[in-house]
Amino acid sequence: MKLNRSGWAAFACALLLSACQQGAETEKDESEEEAPPVPVETSRPVRGDVYAVYSGTAPIESFAEADVIAKVEGEVREILFEEGDEVKAGQVLARLDGDRLRLELNESRARLNKMKRDFERNQELRDKGLLSEGDYEKLRYDLEALEASFNLASLELDYTQIRAPIDGVVSERYIKVGTTIRIGDPAFRVTSFDPLVAYLHVPEREYRHIRAGQPVAIDIDALAGQRVAASVTRISPIVDPETGTFKITIEIRDGERRIKPGMFGRVSIVYDHHEDVLQIPRGAIVEYRGEQTVFVVEDGKAVRRTVQTGYGYNGMVEVTDGLLETDEVITVGQVGLKPDATVAVIE
Repeated sequence: MKLNRSGWAAFACALLLSACQQGAETEKDESEEEAPPVPVETSRPVRGDVYAVYSGTAPIESFAEADVIAKVEGEVREILFEEGDEVKAGQVLARLDGDRLRLELNESRARLNKMKRDFERNQELRDKGLLSEGDYEKLRYDLEALEASFNLASLELDYTQIRAPIDGVVSERYIKVGTTIRIGDPAFRVTSFDPLVAYLHVPEREYRHIRAGQPVAIDIDALAGQRVAASVTRISPIVDPETGTFKITIEIRDGERRIKPGMFGRVSIVYDHHEDVLQIPRGAIVEYRGEQTVFVVEDGKAVRRTVQTGYGYNGMVEVTDGLLETDEVITVGQVGLKPDATVAVIE
């Protein structure tokens, strides 16, 4: 009985040991099973020129614009220009009734001519010693006063012709033939289209980058994104302490008159560029612990690399350190990817 019990005990131990070994081998097989490869897309770094660009938005405005107001009261007799017509500075846009002013001018001219004749006669008397110096000076002052009155009447009569103050285009007409306008009433608005300007307010940290003469590209929304060339012409010498920005003026020359004041523009100012530098797509860069990194494929594995970057332009980023031209950079599938993960490159 003792031998039988010992044998059964040994047999039970052998079975238990065999079961434990089989369980360990099963766990080992499962752990050694590799995860499926992660599908990714890759591309090699390319060389090209990269530009440093400051971008902003601003409405397009006319450089010069003037409301033409009536300087005398009168009835509108004639309108010579309509909205959309080009005018030159000094051209007559409309004429007012000037009959009363014309009569006043004729009266002033008659008084002036009479005074001139009287003054000439009294000058002869003075030369002969028959007129005192005091009476002669009084006559001279009266003559000068009449000359001033005549000039004023002539000026007021000229004001019945409403003239353009600047070169440009009639953008608005406020008057109609037959209406009576008073002094100070607006008659026309004249807008200059050459040049057009855009005022951009730039953060003070960019002050050292912006200079007069830099090229500017403007995309106009109303023109289906057509790009227009312009340039920086003026930079404000002060920074607004409330907004922390400074104002720059951009001039736009548009001989075809496609751009109209009031249109909205997306402004890009190129302030620096690097030639023939290594670049990768911006989306390939992954932030990791405050550093810029990318994943490259080495022997079928994803390897994390820390890179130093420069300017970014048109979806590409300059890489100044950390990559070679022969590296295969993962551009799709890198988000959430772990280092040393097995990857399958998809063409």
